Amino acid sequence: VRAALRAHDWTEVKRTIEQMPPQMSAQPDWNYWLARALSAHGRHEEARLLYLKIGGQPNFYSNLADDELNRLVALPPRAAAPTKEELAAARDNPGLMRALELYRLDLRSEGMNEWNWSLRGMDDRQLLAAANLALASEVYDRAINTANHTQLQHDYAIRYLAPFRDSVQSQANGMALDSGWVYGLMRQESRFVMNAKSSAGAKGLMQLMPKTAHWVAKKIGLKNYHPSKVAEMDTNVTLGTNYLRMVLAGLDNHPVLASAAYNAGPGRARRWRAEAPLEGAIYAETIPFNETRDYVKKVMSNALYYSALFGDKPLPLKSRLGMIGPRNGATGEELP
Repeated sequence: VRAALRAHDWTEVKRTIEQMPPQMSAQPDWNYWLARALSAHGRHEEARLLYLKIGGQPNFYSNLADDELNRLVALPPRAAAPTKEELAAARDNPGLMRALELYRLDLRSEGMNEWNWSLRGMDDRQLLAAANLALASEVYDRAINTANHTQLQHDYAIRYLAPFRDSVQSQANGMALDSGWVYGLMRQESRFVMNAKSSAGAKGLMQLMPKTAHWVAKKIGLKNYHPSKVAEMDTNVTLGTNYLRMVLAGLDNHPVLASAAYNAGPGRARRWRAEAPLEGAIYAETIPFNETRDYVKKVMSNALYYSALFGDKPLPLKSRLGMIGPRNGATGEELP
């Protein structure tokens, strides 16, 4: 299907999706692309029914389906704040309290497992109380994760948490970056865990590799820089937003390309372009690395919700994805 999308062969897109096993073809991504193929063949009502089937949810393909239905992303009504009794019940939950104590001891994996185990069987009200408990304890990743699990009552201000707002907003504005996109990327990178460290060695809120952090610090003339400071909030955000600005400038100022580059490297993001202009959604769908493909979709969808929470002018996801210019041989400045 992805090869057919690159070739703009909607007949092959439709034929191949219809040959998928039912469990696969029912997934939102293939529902969306089948609807696009049906629409390309003039079968607009059948396409509309598929868009309606997957629309209205906080994910990439649902956002795109809503675009096709001319529905802008809207935040659901915010659930009532947990009552004193609901918060007290969360504080009295032995598993949640054990988890928070493990986090305080910097035993993050053990704390996460204990927390997730303790959420089993909770209803929306209990989940919201637990999310507020995690937020009050500044365990931001569990606050987000827990708020993500609600089914009918939601609090998107926790689901799309925006801590360190003054510092991040200031840095984003200074770099002329869309703060919703920056937060969408940070949410995906670290879930706002300040001392997050990947298996590859990336550190901090914006998950910077030591080599990249050193290169950016030198490039911008950051005074008193030392590798030990990479995970500090201000240093990490300063270096991360500067690097993001450089990546964006070298990739047609296109957030889809820059998101792919931030995860997989600028050289790969350039090579993945086609010989002709390519729809941003198709570029994202046809990224050959599974991790990067998933990453770009989530970052771009996250940006919609952060922008809505920040009160920015609503913009359809399809507009944010835009068109990706063709491969032209230009490499721009070499970035790590």
